[in-house]
Amino acid sequence: MRNEPDRLVGESPAFLQVLESVSRVAPLEKPVLVVGERGTGKELIAARLHYLSDRWEREFLKLNCAAISDNLIESELFGHEAGSFTGASRTHHGRFERADGGTLFLDEVATTSALVQEKLLRVIEYGEFERVGGRKTLQADVRLIAATNEDLPELAATDRFRHDLLDRLAFDVITLPPLRERPGDIPLLAEYFAVNMAKELGRGFFPGFSSAAIERLATYRWPGNLRELKNVVERAVYRAPEEEAVDEIVLDPFASPFRPQAQEDNGGRRQAPALPLSLKDSVQEFEIELINQALREGRFNQRRAAELLGLSYDQFRGYFKKYGLQRSDGGVAEAAGKEGA
Repeated sequence: MRNEPDRLVGESPAFLQVLESVSRVAPLEKPVLVVGERGTGKELIAARLHYLSDRWEREFLKLNCAAISDNLIESELFGHEAGSFTGASRTHHGRFERADGGTLFLDEVATTSALVQEKLLRVIEYGEFERVGGRKTLQADVRLIAATNEDLPELAATDRFRHDLLDRLAFDVITLPPLRERPGDIPLLAEYFAVNMAKELGRGFFPGFSSAAIERLATYRWPGNLRELKNVVERAVYRAPEEEAVDEIVLDPFASPFRPQAQEDNGGRRQAPALPLSLKDSVQEFEIELINQALREGRFNQRRAAELLGLSYDQFRGYFKKYGLQRSDGGVAEAAGKEGA
């Protein structure tokens, strides 16, 4: 049995404010820009905007702009005529034609080229476009919803995104809170994902989480947001005995003393992260990465790992407490309990 499609679940004030904003703008025939970190549920918000609008009975099409090369995205959006390029043996109807009367959701819109951005602007302003290789101007009545995890005003300020397109897309902007700002929703979401996974596994019921598992879920920062939480919960449910409460939470499925180490670049230096970013979250992730590395090299002896990091044992344990790391066989940091003699 397949599990049901994901739904919007939560009752935190930040989440409810988002739903209120969605309900307010959904009936309008205007573009909407959905902004949020990866995994925050931007596609679910786009679907809600569509199904709360007067277009709910018409097409709702989706396209991840980052998943298609620059050479193909223009054809995928606007279509192409037969013979317009090598391999174009017949006319192809693009997403705007197929979504006529409905809604088109463009995820990762910041990755589109200047040419595609120019054509998007024309469709929004006049409802007009041409297929690739075509001369006939076509009309499409499409409500556009775009999403990004980038800072589009910053990209526009540095000429990496069209100002005029940003102005048109941003009739209203819905910014989704990251999961770490919705701590009260984590148990609700975990239960929802767990019940759905139990159904998929053909189990009659879900026996719940242990108190330790709930604490582990509640204290983690969730850099991957809802998508990461879903993966962690589903993995925990399928690994747990069918009639016992879920107790083991594996946050990093790659964690292993035998995990291949990343290669340094030619200069022997770490690659600089792309900006903008959250300094606090990046520092936390880097410190956890160093703890994991020290544990691996110290053969999971915490005192040896502390020495490798130039810390006292008490300082090392303080980092474990700071980041909510726990002893478990399921991951590198969690396996720190396997101390040597």
